[in-house]
Amino acid sequence: MTDSSDHLRHVAADLIERAKTHGVTSADVLVAEGDSVSVQVRLSSVDRLSKAREKSLGIRVFFGKRSASSSTSDFTPKSLDQLVADTCTLAKAVAEDETSGLPDAAAMASDHPELDLFDPTTLSMDEEISLARRAEDAAMAADARITNSEGADCAYGNGLVVLANTHGFLDSHRSSRFSLSVTPIAVDEKNGGGMQRDSWYTVQRKYSLLDSPETIGQIAAQRTVRRLGAKKVSTQRVPVIFDPEMAESLLGHLATAVSGYSLYKGASFLLGQLGQRIAPEFVSVIDDGRMVGGLGSRPFDGEGLATRKNVVLDRGVLSSYLLDTYSGKKLGMPSTGNAARSIGENPSVSTTNFFLQPGTTTPKEIIGSVKQGLYVTELIGFGVNMVTGDYSRGASGFWIENGELAYPVEEVTIAGNLKRIFEQIEVIGNDLEFRGRMASPTVKIAEMTVAGN
Repeated sequence: MTDSSDHLRHVAADLIERAKTHGVTSADVLVAEGDSVSVQVRLSSVDRLSKAREKSLGIRVFFGKRSASSSTSDFTPKSLDQLVADTCTLAKAVAEDETSGLPDAAAMASDHPELDLFDPTTLSMDEEISLARRAEDAAMAADARITNSEGADCAYGNGLVVLANTHGFLDSHRSSRFSLSVTPIAVDEKNGGGMQRDSWYTVQRKYSLLDSPETIGQIAAQRTVRRLGAKKVSTQRVPVIFDPEMAESLLGHLATAVSGYSLYKGASFLLGQLGQRIAPEFVSVIDDGRMVGGLGSRPFDGEGLATRKNVVLDRGVLSSYLLDTYSGKKLGMPSTGNAARSIGENPSVSTTNFFLQPGTTTPKEIIGSVKQGLYVTELIGFGVNMVTGDYSRGASGFWIENGELAYPVEEVTIAGNLKRIFEQIEVIGNDLEFRGRMASPTVKIAEMTVAGN
């Protein structure tokens, strides 16, 4: 345990004791500190630099069913005394909410697994500039048609979170995050000067696990150049394949639909579907808060409950919602350990490491199974109705002819209904790779409407 961790744990515990002197029924305190360094390089010149060190805390107090939250970055004793007093005054003045309250004391996390979330490596501004330049240089050198760049970004951050409450819970965890991305621009001078952009990136908890800047630059360049000469296609119903990045967006809609807040507000197309089959038997979706090294992993959630592995879709059957204590009470169900928290805010529901279990088919084999269809590599707009599941988004990608990517496609719309889309998942790829808190392999949907000319 570092000195910083010991100090912030003491601050959190002390604030709980101060709250008790005001007669609170219960209270919790969240303390966070972190360092971050980020740079953006464009055409080898430094466009943006950012370096920050932040420390703040939030307190939530309850007087029966009345509660209030507030926050500060001033850790002086006088300021903290005032914070507690003001928050208590505020709580006494608000209306009662029968659903509010801390989780039960018996439900607090009692273990603290080692999840390997922190890398002590630090990156200086100069090191980040070098990494960003190398990524952009590699992209620019990869193809003569790469003539411009929207820039390369490199970022590093680490943070410490401490949570304490009146149940006697007091724990902390430290994490780190490294990322590198580049967005080159290509021009097709031979075919009317058409311009395209695309990007690639790498994100990891550990610096040593990042892909090399050269790899990131080369992949970004390949993704950009392959889009040159894009065409439109006529409106038709065909199979649609989502590449992993785009399939991830479908998972995002699923995550929203199974969130307790969407459900108790009646704003989910999966309302009342728990225990029902919503996808084929080979489709399983998992939210695992204790994946070692995961970008969404943590030993306890925003309320002090143990994180865990929740199987959301179990062989096609909707087997779990994602809940915090409040939304769980609204639905008459226990929390699933998915509470997330910002300083000074009430908990909400969030995924941890949310992913679609991979299949055994390669992306090439999936493409090869389509006589005529669309391979989607970019989605545009937000035409999704989470209440009905109606889905319509702008898209670009590649037209498939006889099992091969024939030519790039842009300015089309893909449409359907999320209920039907999940029911019509036909094949899942073997190419699962985590580049964030959510991840999916390639996914083939049996049929959707592709609207073009």
